[in-house]
Amino acid sequence: MRAFALLLAGLFLANEAPAQSPSAAGSTDAALQAKLERVVDGFRGDVGIYIRHLDTGQSAALQPDTLFPTASMIKVPILLTTFDAIEHGALRYDQMLTYRDSLYYPGVDLLGHFQDGAEVKLSKLVMLMLTMSDNTASLWLQHLCGTGTAINDWLASHGFEGTRMNSRTPGRQADWERYGWGQTTPREMAELLVMIREGRAVSPAASTEMYRALTRSHWDDEALSQIPPTVQAASKQGAVDASRSEVVLVNAPGGDYVFTVITKNQADTSWTPENEGFQLIRDVSRTLWQHFEPEHDWQPPEGVRRYWGSTPE
Repeated sequence: MRAFALLLAGLFLANEAPAQSPSAAGSTDAALQAKLERVVDGFRGDVGIYIRHLDTGQSAALQPDTLFPTASMIKVPILLTTFDAIEHGALRYDQMLTYRDSLYYPGVDLLGHFQDGAEVKLSKLVMLMLTMSDNTASLWLQHLCGTGTAINDWLASHGFEGTRMNSRTPGRQADWERYGWGQTTPREMAELLVMIREGRAVSPAASTEMYRALTRSHWDDEALSQIPPTVQAASKQGAVDASRSEVVLVNAPGGDYVFTVITKNQADTSWTPENEGFQLIRDVSRTLWQHFEPEHDWQPPEGVRRYWGSTPE
């Protein structure tokens, strides 16, 4: 019955509003583009970056439409499809669910330490998925959404051609072997956050709640570490051995800007804060803050690095 309800909701949504293209008009910021190319010079691996200032439309990019692994950034599409199901009555944000040991995904997840039979609200699964990047919670929500196929149908119906769920999704074994859990482009991942920020994702009310949830990340030691702690930012991070990534939308004093940094085929597969991919994300984030907010110069205080850890898978 739940799968049938989700199918009907998906059909209703597809007919309710036309697909919106994730592309956005704007001109290249030549000065920012030059800075970006200097930052990535010498990086040992493939890099994809997309940057856009929402007010001015100025942008800069490197391989913005090339496919990269999402790692945990695929949790943004899971979030969107979860709220789509809530909006159409197939799920409730406050509904109580029963955790079973069979749901456990090996790792360091908080949810995986729950006792079999413990009850948890769906809203807390969303919190764990985004704030802690909890994989057990994420896979449970993916299942509740009606498998990866429902997620991919939502993405396709809204104009996202490259972003797809691969894991536990029929017909996507080859894509899973190449990209892992999910795949995306730097531009599309950034525009997913913009869609939420502008209230165009599912509904204005759903977008508001999703945006709030995306501003509560525990993993603040890469891109977020280069933004003043008094400035709000929505974000999602991802990492596997040879790929590190982050998408961030910054509510800056001079206007919102969004950026995605994704790597693949990294030579450095270490899991320390000094990993080349982590450092690249920090360097890009710092460059953007200094470029867009020259009147609000800010540097992480001396000694803050002792608090930085590593981002989870």
